[in-house]
Amino acid sequence: MLVTILGGGGFLGQKIAAQLAATGTVGRRAITGLTLFDLNTPKAPAKAPFEVRCLSGDLSDPVALGAAIPKGTAVVIHLAAVVSAAAEADLELGLRVNLLGTMAVLAACQKVGGVPRVVFTSSVASFGGGQAALLADDARQLPGNSYGAQKAMGELLLQDASRRGLIDAVSIRLPTVIVRPGRPNKAASSFVSAILREPLLGLPTTCPVGDDFGVWVCSPRRAVEWLLYAAAMDTAPLGLDRGINPPGRRITVGEMLAGLEAVAGPQARALVTAAPDPAVQAIVGGWPAEFTATRARTLGFSVQEDVESLLRAFIADDLAATRADRAAG
Repeated sequence: MLVTILGGGGFLGQKIAAQLAATGTVGRRAITGLTLFDLNTPKAPAKAPFEVRCLSGDLSDPVALGAAIPKGTAVVIHLAAVVSAAAEADLELGLRVNLLGTMAVLAACQKVGGVPRVVFTSSVASFGGGQAALLADDARQLPGNSYGAQKAMGELLLQDASRRGLIDAVSIRLPTVIVRPGRPNKAASSFVSAILREPLLGLPTTCPVGDDFGVWVCSPRRAVEWLLYAAAMDTAPLGLDRGINPPGRRITVGEMLAGLEAVAGPQARALVTAAPDPAVQAIVGGWPAEFTATRARTLGFSVQEDVESLLRAFIADDLAATRADRAAG
């Protein structure tokens, strides 16, 4: 079968591509071809047992998307997005990529023949509630930021298309993914990775929120696992509701820093200093800090481990490559 990863040049897209190259399958189905699509040409995974195409283009360009999602495509993993703080700063850009881009993806999927599985990366930012929230699976999506609103609109669009039999969608509302490799990005939640990643690199960094600030998180390993599980799962039990809150973990900043000290020593913890940032707090402060995620567990999604396991996974998987990337400038 043919698989396309939109946003295939990003760190999750690259990890998913590497996993597909290693296994050669989605679920029990053999992959015959993989397309990676992003604004800049993505890097192909090494030693894939199938053809890999790496394409660049604008997500809202129907011609570019038509090339990225050819006839016969069975699975589309839609990771491409303008992230939270950038979408808040530039409403037009956020709407063009996060909403109109998703509409263009749907249009392209209707031309492939059959009913392709579309795995859409939504976000906890599509909910409100703030620090005190413990949201059940049927909680109302009431985002307090443009990025979350655009993700919620994308979910509804794909849910209705699934109801009509045009596609078979699963929307995974990803927690904040940490520890992200590479460099800081424009996401409002970028600090959550930075306060762990930078000290592991021996670099100082600042934290814009207090030690008691809680975040619903998952590791890159778990995010990749969830997205690939969604690509192959039986969607009949989902019915009309195609949105899933996967079982992440609530961790406070203080717990993250304690985990950092336990894994890397007090000298690493000392590299993080407080620097309150009202602009960041205004965005992330409205995000819910915890979900029950009962439905996801019932459906077979695995649970995120503790913060020390999360840190050790980053050290094993991404620290050396991140250090080399940062040293290269």
